[in-house]
Amino acid sequence: MNRRPFKIAVAGTHSTGKSTFLASVRAALESQGTRVVSVHYSAVDAQSRGFPILAEHTFGSTAWLMARAMELEEEAALKAEVILIDRPVPDALGYLLAALRHTGRTLRPGRYERLAAICAAWAGEYDLVFLARLDPTIPLGPGRDQDAAFRSEAARAIAEVIDRLFPYRHVLDNESVDEALALAVAAFGGRL
Repeated sequence: MNRRPFKIAVAGTHSTGKSTFLASVRAALESQGTRVVSVHYSAVDAQSRGFPILAEHTFGSTAWLMARAMELEEEAALKAEVILIDRPVPDALGYLLAALRHTGRTLRPGRYERLAAICAAWAGEYDLVFLARLDPTIPLGPGRDQDAAFRSEAARAIAEVIDRLFPYRHVLDNESVDEALALAVAAFGGRL
């Protein structure tokens, strides 16, 4: 039986350095000859299909994003030793929670809990989890949603979901990037 790939996930709101960090992890692992596949689902993909995103997230858009993330992770598992995940499954739940709080909307009873149960069931698939901390002083790039209040709410909600599911998660911020990179490389190396 083949060993399942080692999964390194980075959660957090948009524009917190997740992709940049994962590119560094990928370069470090590939320089050692490791087969790495990066997985990134995009809310833009959901939006292009007609699903509402960001502050307008719904039960349906969240379910679609979670299913898409699981699909991409499993496809990557067919060819990787390490899978780098920019937005693990629970990120979508955090965005939904932020959207509900930000807009004052609610879901029909039981819907949030069902999505949370999926996240809890999938949580065991991740070997190393980082939570990218929001630095609100870093401006959003062009083409990004400029709603600073929603971005802050999303950071809080994602952290709440991640902290509940992954008490062992590691914080990723500007001061800890080098340490986090060393941890990611060492964690995979220690698994061999």
